[in-house]
Amino acid sequence: MVAVVIGVDPHKGSHTAAAVSAAEELLGELRVGACADQVQQLLAWAAAWPERTWAVEGAGGLGQLLARQLLAAGECVLDIQPKLAARVRLLAAGNTNKNDPNDARSVAVAALRSVGVREACREDHSAVLKVWSERYKDLGRARTQVACRLHAVLCELIPGGVRKRITAGQTGRILASITPADAVAAARWQLAAEHAADLRGIDARIRQTRKKIDAAVRGAGTSLTGIFGVGPVIAAAVIGEVRDVSRFPSRDHFASYNGTAPIEVSSGGRKIDRLSRRGNRRLNHAIHMAAVTRVRHRHSDGRAYYDKKLAEGKTGKEALRALKRQVSDAIYTTLQADAARAAARPAPDEPGRATGERLFSQRGRLTPPAPALRASHSRTRHQLTAPPATPADPAPAPSRTAATPSERAGGSRTGAQPGRTAAPAGRP
Repeated sequence: MVAVVIGVDPHKGSHTAAAVSAAEELLGELRVGACADQVQQLLAWAAAWPERTWAVEGAGGLGQLLARQLLAAGECVLDIQPKLAARVRLLAAGNTNKNDPNDARSVAVAALRSVGVREACREDHSAVLKVWSERYKDLGRARTQVACRLHAVLCELIPGGVRKRITAGQTGRILASITPADAVAAARWQLAAEHAADLRGIDARIRQTRKKIDAAVRGAGTSLTGIFGVGPVIAAAVIGEVRDVSRFPSRDHFASYNGTAPIEVSSGGRKIDRLSRRGNRRLNHAIHMAAVTRVRHRHSDGRAYYDKKLAEGKTGKEALRALKRQVSDAIYTTLQADAARAAARPAPDEPGRATGERLFSQRGRLTPPAPALRASHSRTRHQLTAPPATPADPAPAPSRTAATPSERAGGSRTGAQPGRTAAPAGRP
């Protein structure tokens, strides 16, 4: 049982901490400014409770930096969702004003009451994918904004404007054919030229970001790109949001997390399922784009499944929702297969994993047990070295316990190959 839980309400300029006992009694409060020594101040204040656990609200969001610093200091950190702390504050009696000390206390109480609270962990390669995925999304939004403004300016220069997707090269050809008649038209012409320059720069940055995403996805060693409709951009978004697929016990839990599972609404004898607006919307958007890609390609199995649902009387939106659930199941199965292969593959910095030798924890690293004497000091040194083989001795048979590098490379590609159509029925 944890003796003390320290809840932290993080903000951009300050962090408020509240220490709560196992009986939910307030033991102390502290407010520190967001500065270089914020962790040192928190640790010095919390030294009075050696058996402590930190509960940070939104450890994957606004409290991400503070959670990483606490983990680096060797502390145990829990990730508390804001809705859990809000429920504690809503149901509490007495002083329930919305302020930082009450929020910090609510975070600590939520950590004590909630079952299955996720422990914050150190960042891995999935964080790299999330960084470039968010960068790609921001660039896409910026391009849409510039393109909309460019369309509006061109409508004032030429009749009808440009109806299709606008590009910088197309804008340059249009502007070259226009001769401004007065100062107002000249100003609009110059504004369109500046928008075209902005569009050209954004397109260049988008191409560079795509190259970085492609390299990061290849470095992840995932087979998600083997699913029809899932490219490097969608794979990066999925891995960046999921991080560790083992936290989802089943594909139903994963579908509930990404919002592709319907919500049951019942009252008396009336029972219906409605569209879920919950879950991770970024992950839901990635699954939506994969499903739309399947529908657009008539030769894909996803389009066949979509047409089948339409033939059953479903509407277009209902058929697309059913297809999104199948894509979610396929992604979950593939992520589990990737995790199983990664667990079976020996890590280069953990000796003894491939040979089955028992490892011991020393200074935070798993190392094999050291011998009592070094080989140079052992009296049985001659037993450690195999005798030289004579010409009459037969050559030893090659060991088949360890795979060659080419075999390991081939074994890591046992999943679906890129470009191959995956079954959309969710039973890959």
